[in-house]
Amino acid sequence: MTINELFEIAVKKGASDIHLVVGKFPLLRIDGALSPIPKADQFSRTTLEKMIYSILTPAQKEKFIKERDLDLSYEIGDGSRFRVNVFWEKDNISLVARIISSKVPDMEDLAMPQVVYEMTRARQGLILVTGPTGSGKSTTLAAMVNLINKERTVNIVTLEDPIEFLFNSEKSIVVQRQLGTDMTSFQGALKHVLRQDPDVIMVGEMRDLETIAATITIAETGHLVLATLHTHNAGQTIDRIVDVFPPYQQNQIRLQLSMSLNGVISQQLLPKVGGGRIAAREVLINTPAIANIIRENKIPQIKTAIQTSKEDGMITLEQDLARLVDSKLVDEETAEYYLQTLPKI
Repeated sequence: MTINELFEIAVKKGASDIHLVVGKFPLLRIDGALSPIPKADQFSRTTLEKMIYSILTPAQKEKFIKERDLDLSYEIGDGSRFRVNVFWEKDNISLVARIISSKVPDMEDLAMPQVVYEMTRARQGLILVTGPTGSGKSTTLAAMVNLINKERTVNIVTLEDPIEFLFNSEKSIVVQRQLGTDMTSFQGALKHVLRQDPDVIMVGEMRDLETIAATITIAETGHLVLATLHTHNAGQTIDRIVDVFPPYQQNQIRLQLSMSLNGVISQQLLPKVGGGRIAAREVLINTPAIANIIRENKIPQIKTAIQTSKEDGMITLEQDLARLVDSKLVDEETAEYYLQTLPKI
C-alpha cells in the first residue's frame, strides 16, 4: 500500500488526521478517536522511511535530516490536500498528516455566532482565534478570510506554515505566503508586509515575542489582523501575550492591546451527537469595560465581564456548552467532561 493510497483512505473515511509510526498499524483520527486502518500492515523502519521520503523533495529531505522535524503541505491526485509533519521517534521516521478540506469553509458551515461576522467586517484591529491543537483554529481563520474575500475589495495577505486552504480571489486579492518557500520567518515577513499594500493580514500562528510584537504593531496601523494562539480562553490569551514580554514592557503591551484588540474567539471541538464534531466557543469583545480590565491588569475579572455582557454578543465557553446541550447537539456527559478540563483562569 502506498502513502497516497493511505491518504485516500483517510479522506474517504472522513478522518481529521493520519498517523504513521514504525511498528504500528496506520491510524486514523475520526471524530476525535484513533483507530487502525483495516487490512493494513504494521510498518517496518525501511518501509516507512521509503514511503515518507517518496513525498519529499531533495531539499525537504536534506532539511529534515538536518533539523529532525519538517512541516509541509502535500496534495494527492484527487486534489485532496494535507498538512504534514515529519519527525523522528526512537530514531525512526514518523509522520502525522492533517486532512485539509478542498472546500474553503463558510462561516455558516461552522455555525459561527453573528457577533463574529461583525468582528470580521471591521476595517482594523486584532482578532485572535485560540484553542488547543486540533480545535479548528485554521478552519475558523479560513472562514473569516473567505467572508472578507466574498464581501470586500481588499488585499489579503496570509502568512502560513504551511499553506492549508487554497483561496480563489473573488472580490479581494488573496496572496498566500508559506514559511520556508515564500518567507524565511513570520517576523521577517511581518517586517516587510506593510510594503505590500495589505488591508487584511492573517498570521497563521503568533509563536514568539518578535512575531507577537509585530502583529500588535501592525494592528495599530490601520490594518485588520487575524492570528492564532494556543490558549484555552480569553483571560489566558491576554496573560500569554503580556507574559511573553519582559516586565519593563508589559504595561506598554497592555495599553497597546487595550486599544488594538477587537476580540478573542476561543474554541474547543467536541464529539457531536450522531457523529462528527462541533465547536464550543468563548467570545470576548473588546468593549470599554474589557479594555479597562486589560489596562489595569485585572485579568481574572474578564470571565465575569463576559458572563454579564451577553447583550454585546459575548459568551463564555460554559454558556456555549449549555446551549449545545439544550440544542441536543452535544450530550451532557461530554459537556461535563470538557467543563472539568477547562482552566480556571
